[in-house]
Amino acid sequence: MPKAPTVKIISTTLPEAFHPGWNKLPGFTATGRSITIHPATFFYKYDNPAPEWLICDWVGVRDRLLPARETGETTVEQMALDYVRAHARTTHDAAEVLRIAWEVYSFLFRESHLADPALQRMGVEPRHLRVLREMACVMALNRVETNGAISNVNPSWLFGIAAKVVYDLSEEEATSVDELYHGTWFNEPRRIEQVLAHAALGGRLVHGCQSSIYVNMAGGAILPFGADVARFQADLARFKDDWVEKIEACANK
Repeated sequence: MPKAPTVKIISTTLPEAFHPGWNKLPGFTATGRSITIHPATFFYKYDNPAPEWLICDWVGVRDRLLPARETGETTVEQMALDYVRAHARTTHDAAEVLRIAWEVYSFLFRESHLADPALQRMGVEPRHLRVLREMACVMALNRVETNGAISNVNPSWLFGIAAKVVYDLSEEEATSVDELYHGTWFNEPRRIEQVLAHAALGGRLVHGCQSSIYVNMAGGAILPFGADVARFQADLARFKDDWVEKIEACANK
């Protein structure tokens, strides 16, 4: 009988310290810039015990893809897909995925954007960008297969609920940050940035809350290009309430 794959502990050091509130979530240890994740306890669903990610080196994406401009013949989505086809490689190293994700989200949620009068009117501050960067970084470890099945999912998927617990946000502030994540942040120039930047993580960002059957804070995930979105939404509808309850139960820890 084949031996079951060993579920490896994930450990890495990132350029900036994670908020200590991450320690409220079972299976996650944040000590300064070092984070350690025990998948068996951190993930709510771990159907793929030996996940494989498609990634592109961030420096290449930054220097070669981000300066690209859409034309009448080629959309930014096509540019991202073509780049992934030409430059992607597979990895089983979750720590490497986290490090690349940190670069992606440090770029997307950078403080220079706070000069935007629209974001200023919303009261967006550097501390909100920290929430966006950290949550999105950990979210990169979630897995959706090409057929749309959700295989691996951790609390960061439910972005707003998890942010409320980790950062002790009020309901109003958690809703506001979640709104930034799933819609308001991405005006057209920033939407183009996120399409191109996510090529480093081998796919595109899809928000589960962008459907009438979901309430806010349903979060999202990075899906492979070509993934079955209908299957993805059906899976999320089945599991979401259970995941939300588990995250909320961590609030008082």
